[in-house]
Amino acid sequence: MWQVYFKELTELMRDKKTLIFVILLPVFIFPVIFGVMGLVLSSTTNTAMKAEHRYAIVNPEQAAEFSESLYYHKNFKKVETDLVDAEALAQAIRDDKFDVAIVIPADFSSKRQQVEQATWQIIYNQSSQFDFMYQYFDQLVADYNEKLQRESLTKLKVDPSKLAAIIKPVAIEKQDTAAKRENIGEKFGALIAYILIPLCLLGASYPAIDMGAGEKERGTLETLLICPISRVSIVLGKFFTVLTTGLVGALITVASFGIWGAVIGSFAGMDIVQEAMSAIAVTELILIFSLLLPISAVFAALLLAISIYARTFKEAQNYISPLSIMIFLPLVAAMMPGVELTTKTALVPIMNVALAIKELIKGTAEYGLLALIFGSTILLAGIAISFCVHWFQQEKVLFR
Repeated sequence: MWQVYFKELTELMRDKKTLIFVILLPVFIFPVIFGVMGLVLSSTTNTAMKAEHRYAIVNPEQAAEFSESLYYHKNFKKVETDLVDAEALAQAIRDDKFDVAIVIPADFSSKRQQVEQATWQIIYNQSSQFDFMYQYFDQLVADYNEKLQRESLTKLKVDPSKLAAIIKPVAIEKQDTAAKRENIGEKFGALIAYILIPLCLLGASYPAIDMGAGEKERGTLETLLICPISRVSIVLGKFFTVLTTGLVGALITVASFGIWGAVIGSFAGMDIVQEAMSAIAVTELILIFSLLLPISAVFAALLLAISIYARTFKEAQNYISPLSIMIFLPLVAAMMPGVELTTKTALVPIMNVALAIKELIKGTAEYGLLALIFGSTILLAGIAISFCVHWFQQEKVLFR
């Protein structure tokens, strides 16, 4: 078995494609992802914050002070219109004549005199992910409301020193109990798993295809089978070679994640990222790698079984493509809001590893659940390896 292992490993080390998938890609994937994400997020947020919103206002004379503050706001630009109907204003926004319409009731002033509540309408496209425009508008309205309240209470001769407590009897002061690392882990932990696990599959894919379908295509499989060595030893030798490449890819990826996260955090002035990365201990990085080990064994066994079944390199790639897509389903489920690591989710393959990696990055992992994930994934890996060994002993599979 070890002769087969070292023979396959030596051949793979001579292959440039293997070196690219196993070493170069994991080393450079994180700086590229961190850099691109940071630039895109920063650029889109700054653009959204500085954007100028064209507005139309109906009955501005009813709230002159508010209209004036809106006119002089740096993020709003007034557009004149004769439209007053809500439907017509909405259609004008769809036609890109302006971005937002504010409808103040024609009887707002009289309602103010009678101390009655009035309802204003704001009409705009709410599909934007960065809804800074409404935040600006909401702040203007809040300031205007407070001003009107103060005027009303002053008319009623209320003590000015008591106005703040009457207008806002309860003031909220938020105190966050979550550490910065926990906040970052919650937001980006699932994303890290979303990158790590597919890279384990990617690192093992090409060697698996080469050692199964590739050998068939080159006609070297028959030569290997007539060697004085059992088929179990042959398939285990190939399996351990595929597993090694997958693990080397995972190990380099985890190391790359730790090193590049710290480097980018220190050089890019991202203090929060630097602080979070420095809080992740070596023990936790080892635990992340330990969780990737059995799931990589599952991938290696499945990939090798598929490759052994395929007649050619191309056919193996076609069979492996659906497997690559299928592993993203549990990864996406792990990224869903509210999905947490529990006894039940710890038994769902792939999703359990993704959730565990997120908890480890947050620093809130429970070791009991990690042990459950480790045990269940090892059991799954044992089943997958047994199937692969059985599969390789079938003549109808080897000589299709």
